[in-house]
Amino acid sequence: MTKDVYNVLFLCTGNSARSIIAEAIMNREGMGRFNAYSAGSNPAGTPHPYTLDLLKGLNHDTGFARSKSWDEFAEPDAPQMDFVFTVCDAAAAETCPVWPGQPMSAQWGMPDPVKVEGTEAVRRVAFSETYRMLRSRISIFTSLPIGSLDRMVLQRNLDDIGKGTVEAD
Repeated sequence: MTKDVYNVLFLCTGNSARSIIAEAIMNREGMGRFNAYSAGSNPAGTPHPYTLDLLKGLNHDTGFARSKSWDEFAEPDAPQMDFVFTVCDAAAAETCPVWPGQPMSAQWGMPDPVKVEGTEAVRRVAFSETYRMLRSRISIFTSLPIGSLDRMVLQRNLDDIGKGTVEAD
């Protein structure tokens, strides 16, 4: 699997927090080797305000951020994905569209910061923790020698990243 630029799609049910955060991180951490996108099975309509605040506070451009359906990426004129990562457990149980090109996929589920209750400070910490976990996983992923790994080994690595059993070098 050798390409100059890989397309990566992050999926979640609402596409308002985790998947949008992952898209922002991948587009920064990927340093031009990855184009990231995000979508949801049942999009919320808009990104969560705490998502946008967090990303802006960490100097991410948020101009890309919009809540959209994963159907956009199953269309014939959509970018062909090389990787599809589900970042929430609910979307993992849903029947996904057929992705053109048969991208590699993995479940990278994590808690939904939108569902955290408590004070504003507690809720914002949940969004920061989501960012930290996603950044760690994405950092490990982007450091993999993708072009030199066979498909089975790469899939095992993708699954291990989601389980938290792979450490960055």
